[in-house]
Amino acid sequence: MNIRIASLTALATILLAPVAASADSLVDGSIEAGKARALTCTACHGQEGNSVNPLWPNIAGQGASYLVAQLQAFKNGDRNDPLMTSQAMLLSDEDMRNLAVYFESLPAAVSAVADPSTVARAEALYRGGNEDAGVAACLACHGPTGRGNPAAEYPALNGQHAAYTAKQLRDYASNKRQSDGKTRIMRELAARLSEEDIVAIASYLQGLK
Repeated sequence: MNIRIASLTALATILLAPVAASADSLVDGSIEAGKARALTCTACHGQEGNSVNPLWPNIAGQGASYLVAQLQAFKNGDRNDPLMTSQAMLLSDEDMRNLAVYFESLPAAVSAVADPSTVARAEALYRGGNEDAGVAACLACHGPTGRGNPAAEYPALNGQHAAYTAKQLRDYASNKRQSDGKTRIMRELAARLSEEDIVAIASYLQGLK
């Protein structure tokens, strides 16, 4: 394993608040305030944070720190989407924290079924990477069950719509999505994946438990 792959793999006021974030959340926000502010969000992401449109992500159970980071990215232009950018521009930092802890508190989506014909290919990539192509193992950052790493703002991927995940990988590969910041981790890795790899990985993650 070369040095570059190894380095990528190694990355591995509460007082009187209505209802504060759960004790294990890394973000200080109010679940009740987030729920009240989430009415607009549910139009796309569903009443319980799980979207019926496979191109819109499930966000229930997602780490609050990651959700805040993505809302900030939409607001500052590191991510671009006509719907999300316009919504994020209306949010204060407090709104973002409240929304994040609210959606984090909801039950995550039940994993769907992965395409059995591509599971072996995807599992090999997810768990072992591809040294020849310079692709590090996905689990180094997202964990063996795809639950992510909230402290590092690495998102949970398990149970996510395959169509959404595939689009994000393509957007990273084309440099359209730049929310991985100066590290460029996802852009560099996604650019080394073939289309077949992307489709397989996205399907695998959809079914990962």
